[in-house]
Amino acid sequence: ITRMKMYPMSLWESLESSGEISIHELFYNPNYDIDGATSKLDIPELLYVACRGGWPKSLQKKTEKAALSQVTEYYKAITNSDISRVDNVKRDEERAKRIMRSYARHQGSQASIATILADISTNDTGNISDETVGAYLTALRKIFVIEDMPAWNPNLRSKTAVRTSDTRYYVDPSLGVAALGLGPNDLVNDLNTFGLFFETMCIRDLRVYADALDGSVYHYRDKNGLECDAVVHLRNGAYGLIEIKLGGEKLIEDGAKTLTALTNIIDTSRMKAPAFCMVLTGVGDFAYRRTDGVYVVPIGCLKD
Repeated sequence: ITRMKMYPMSLWESLESSGEISIHELFYNPNYDIDGATSKLDIPELLYVACRGGWPKSLQKKTEKAALSQVTEYYKAITNSDISRVDNVKRDEERAKRIMRSYARHQGSQASIATILADISTNDTGNISDETVGAYLTALRKIFVIEDMPAWNPNLRSKTAVRTSDTRYYVDPSLGVAALGLGPNDLVNDLNTFGLFFETMCIRDLRVYADALDGSVYHYRDKNGLECDAVVHLRNGAYGLIEIKLGGEKLIEDGAKTLTALTNIIDTSRMKAPAFCMVLTGVGDFAYRRTDGVYVVPIGCLKD
């Protein structure tokens, strides 16, 4: 099988983001005024677009049911044929499903292969090893089903050790939803689980926008537990720090505190200060800039 690397579409490309706030402007315009930008996405709509994904074929379907079914069919094709055809190695369909389910449960974490192996071993009757799980994950990367996020290693004032493990992500949240056999109606009553898929959707969009700016997206975590969900880093050394929160004043405040804490330990004598700090949200009608300078931006406002 030969596949061109292609991200699914962002919310801006699928016309579901208003696109009133530009990542490019956040990097290059220090006086950028975001106040008043609005998002039209509420929780039911966020649930749907996360479960449907950004796949062009899904967007072409006339009904929501048909669009969601398209993702299920894609998941079946991955586990039944694509994962074996990528390198002509026969792989077990049920084992592929179990690995994808485990990966979905661990998305947004730095779960090791050993952790995923332990997760699936109780339901796998065959002889399975770390190497086997690793081979399945490699095949999923080759067909652009998963794309782990590398760690960001900035210059810090302290000698704090930075964790270097990659963070687990699907290229699109809909694949994890399909792997777990869920849909919008399942997640509406489980917003904690939906928060994982929302984070994956935000990472998908940030990767698309960063790619347009010749940049990359990283994750930061140190031994003291300080963690930043996304660092958009451009080739010219400019970077933005982003915390992802589904919404609510307390979570936004927590995200802003994290961003401030990380900014305070970066050694600006050896690298640039962040171009911007942002809490990226799902719930919330309006974007605004806090008095501490942190932007609060609904995902339904973003573009580039």
